Amino acid sequence: MDVLTVTDPARSGLTELRDGRRLAWAEWGPAEGRPVVFCPGAGWGRGLGFGWDVLDEFGIRLISVERPGLGESSPAAGRTLLDWADDVRQLGLTDPAVVGFSQGAPFALALAAGGLTSAVAVVSGGDELAHPGSALPAELRRMVDRVAVDPVAAEVDFASFGSAETLWRLTIEGSSDEDREVYLQPCFARAFRRALDAGFVQGAAGYARDTILHFARWPFRVEEITSRVDLWYGGRDSNPTHSPDHGATLAARIPDATRHYLPDRGGALLWTHAREILDELLA
Repeated sequence: MDVLTVTDPARSGLTELRDGRRLAWAEWGPAEGRPVVFCPGAGWGRGLGFGWDVLDEFGIRLISVERPGLGESSPAAGRTLLDWADDVRQLGLTDPAVVGFSQGAPFALALAAGGLTSAVAVVSGGDELAHPGSALPAELRRMVDRVAVDPVAAEVDFASFGSAETLWRLTIEGSSDEDREVYLQPCFARAFRRALDAGFVQGAAGYARDTILHFARWPFRVEEITSRVDLWYGGRDSNPTHSPDHGATLAARIPDATRHYLPDRGGALLWTHAREILDELLA
């Protein structure tokens, strides 16, 4: 595959919210471009983006936002997915498009459910694993059931488990050969590890809360989302928390959803297919 050229953010900052908390963000692309909010993966800080070689061409202002408790964003105990939508609303963006990768997917869909966007791309995205009828591998089913029965204890367990080094190891060891070709490129690996280190600078509580919100029932019905949603999945994506059926059931549940299934690709589509993803998003 092509060697990636990873670009550092052009701008970064902190926005103070109504309750006094701060929301941290980083941007790439033209400052006056079409805003695209990026909801990154599990435990990430704001410093790793995507599509660096097409942002100027497409006129995209890509904005990666750190969720509460990650990076420099203030923690918010007991927060929900809909609280996240209220936080992002306070950034004052006009009809941003939204991209959610991996565990960022439920947060991206929450922005759609909250009426913040008319276009969403979910890339190798986390499914609603607790939705009735989801066919999950046994180990993943046990984790989802644990969250349903005792979410407080499960959150403590996720916090004791989570760290930048653990997530890096799980990403590399659990990835297909296609994805390791991306993640182990030296330039990308350095940026990815920096993003994880930044995400855990406050500890693991932010990651743990995010994981609870992903594994629990979502506080909105995807059947009621009116935004246009593109779902991108690779058939060789080996992460079961992304989606047991590579987005097929999720696509059937969302009224205006298009599923893009690439059977010979892995989960790193955000970097191998950024042009296609952004082109569809802005269509």
